[in-house]
Amino acid sequence: MTTTDDASPPNAAAGNDQRPPGAARYEAIALCGVGEVSSGDDLAETILKASATSGVALETGDIVVIAQKIVSKSEGRLVALNDVTPTARAIRIAKQTNKDSRLIELLLQESSRISRIGNGVVITQHRTGVTLANAGIDASNAAEGSVVLWPEDPDASARAIKHSVEEKCGVRIGVIISDSIGRPWRLGTIGHAIGVAGFAPLNNCCGRLDRAGRALQHTFVAIADEMAAAASLLMGEGDEGRPIVVLRGLGAPMSDEGAASDLLRPAEHDMYR
Repeated sequence: MTTTDDASPPNAAAGNDQRPPGAARYEAIALCGVGEVSSGDDLAETILKASATSGVALETGDIVVIAQKIVSKSEGRLVALNDVTPTARAIRIAKQTNKDSRLIELLLQESSRISRIGNGVVITQHRTGVTLANAGIDASNAAEGSVVLWPEDPDASARAIKHSVEEKCGVRIGVIISDSIGRPWRLGTIGHAIGVAGFAPLNNCCGRLDRAGRALQHTFVAIADEMAAAASLLMGEGDEGRPIVVLRGLGAPMSDEGAASDLLRPAEHDMYR
């Protein structure tokens, strides 16, 4: 949770919108025909088949936003709660929160620390560094009695998908793995980038001039999160069946650098930790 950008993020890219000046637009295209995803499925192949079904050939510069849920499913990150044995700590927290102790046990395994505990919710710092409710564990669109965990390494998953798609179709793309995450002082969830590959997720605008000629001092734009949020408008949250969205025309420079971990504020600059 943060309020200041006084510290320059080490991996922010210099502001570099490659679109021409003047009128600007971008497209967000939800691909159809994805279907159910199972453990072991090749998501690069899933993306290319869905793009063909949708009549949308991928182009260099496209950003492909993929819902975390199908990435997790393809990586076998579903857990049957009946296979989980809760520890004493999990049982104790479950009584405090009125939650299933088996779910709490998984939450503890997936987290590096607990930030807050309340009735029906546990705010944790996921082992990837992201702070969110219930370590991102979710039962929606999972088999009865099962839950879905985040990918083991969302950035590594994004890189693998990017490289596989590029090898198969010969274009250079960016990839975002997104999930809906709540915010501490605002209602409602919003799409966040939890895995990134192919471009810098932070845009460093420091030194650029505003319309009055003043140089921007502390402006770092989390463009990967903005893209994830834009895609989530088409993905939906229920039975829409649109887990892959192509963003086109954003002008983000393609790069082998960049990861969602670049978006995490260092603990020494976090005023609310």
